[in-house]
Amino acid sequence: MRVLVTGGAGFIGSHTVDLLLARGHRVCILDSLAPPVHPDGRKPTYIPDDAEFILGDVRNRNDIVTALRGIDVVFHLAAYQDYLTDFSTFASVNDVGTALLYEIIVNQHLPVQKVVLASSQAVYGEGKYSCEEHGVQYPPPRTLEQLERSDWEVKCAVCGEPMIPQLLDESHTNPHNQYAVSKCCQELYALTLGRKYGIPTVAMRYSITQGPRQSFYNAYSGILRSFTIRLLENLPPVVYEDGEQLRDYAYVGDIVRANLLVMENEAADYRAFNVGGRNPITVLEYARTLLSITGRNIPLEIPGQFRFGDSRHTISDSSSLIDLGWESNTPLERIIREYVEWAQAQPEVPYQSYAAASRIMRQTEVVRMVK
Repeated sequence: MRVLVTGGAGFIGSHTVDLLLARGHRVCILDSLAPPVHPDGRKPTYIPDDAEFILGDVRNRNDIVTALRGIDVVFHLAAYQDYLTDFSTFASVNDVGTALLYEIIVNQHLPVQKVVLASSQAVYGEGKYSCEEHGVQYPPPRTLEQLERSDWEVKCAVCGEPMIPQLLDESHTNPHNQYAVSKCCQELYALTLGRKYGIPTVAMRYSITQGPRQSFYNAYSGILRSFTIRLLENLPPVVYEDGEQLRDYAYVGDIVRANLLVMENEAADYRAFNVGGRNPITVLEYARTLLSITGRNIPLEIPGQFRFGDSRHTISDSSSLIDLGWESNTPLERIIREYVEWAQAQPEVPYQSYAAASRIMRQTEVVRMVK
């Protein structure tokens, strides 16, 4: 088959391209090479020569029309993600770009057989919790006032007691930041239009995805990148809140196997799937694992900072995807070791860019201090 991968020069996109080519598909990449993922605007050296590359934007009609010629399947992985307050960019890239993709497929009667959309665990917002006395709840985000007094746990709306986090299934979304809202809208466009016009569509709600090629520059891109950059500068990892947040982390290789599984399986059509990690772990446990693997004896820094808009505990239930034959079988230690080895092999680890992104998040009050 001939497959289009939007965002195919990015982290998950490029690994998806590699697996598609390895399985004998012909691949076209559409990517704008935009910062902060590609700060120099150059095509990464890991993009294979076997893949056709189109420099273009998912918001540009002509670029989409060109990229869709002769395409059987689309992996729509291009997205804008960050913590910054340019809200309209989230909507224009993620939502307008998705609507335009379907508009062109429908109006030009293109024979696209399937669209696989990159969504996110972020669509669940604060997630699902249980109070021993008052049962299951889907709480709103924690208030600024609560966070400023270092009161981290999610509380029952009735009795005010801390609640127990539950596994997230695909049945209930509750986005509460600009990125999450855009991804939820993106899903609605894709699944609604796909179903209405007979274009099989699948939304993949990735957990925190990690592995080689994860951008050094994107402030959003996660714990492994930020902790590793600081450790390579012999600086302590900075832990937000108290470090007891629970997360599940997925290996990029497992993620792309899931992508191809749903591409090939009709039972996945018109559904959303969690694509999660093996076991939940706290941020503190994660940091200590990273310290052990890197052999660094550096105390963690827990300065009382928090990212306004973060969820407290987020753990996906991937059983729906597992029922189709997928598994997340990569241990965290391997994920960390592989990323650190990749980072150390790069010509430079741009600590100054990371530090600048951190300053911007503080200046825009995305990152705040307790009072």
